[in-house]
Amino acid sequence: MNELAITVIGRDRPGIVADVAEVLARLGANLTDSTMTRLRGHFAMTLICVGPAAAEVEAALAPLADGQLLATVRAVTPDGELAPGGEPYVMAVHGADRLGIVAAMTRVLADAGGNVTDLSTRLAGTLYVVVAEVDLPPGTADALAGRLAETAAELGVGVTLRPADPDLL
Repeated sequence: MNELAITVIGRDRPGIVADVAEVLARLGANLTDSTMTRLRGHFAMTLICVGPAAAEVEAALAPLADGQLLATVRAVTPDGELAPGGEPYVMAVHGADRLGIVAAMTRVLADAGGNVTDLSTRLAGTLYVVVAEVDLPPGTADALAGRLAETAAELGVGVTLRPADPDLL
């Protein structure tokens, strides 16, 4: 079996998740990780599954395209043993929309060795909101919070950095 990364994007409509999941189930592909969202009327889904060859999965998904969806399938290397993760935190940024907010704030995280594990943004009128889940190197959160505050002030936005609540499955 192959580990595959699949992306499906396009104009949103009811039933996309069910259609993709049914194709994968028919092929015997097991979904292991996935995320899906709707962005201003557009559907975006990324998933990892274990199943047949990438070309077979891509061919099976092709009929779903109907001129509105694009599905891509790539074989990926399994992670194997994962290195211990950092400390989980949530960074929230909010303020007037302007160019470069995500770039500047994530650069501060990256320069401190932080890894963004999930990120979402929303524009509501003139208010721009960024919420990022990040893994930080142990013991760096306090100093990083100060650097984030400095960068946020330069951008004219607010920022908070708080420990993440553990996921409950």
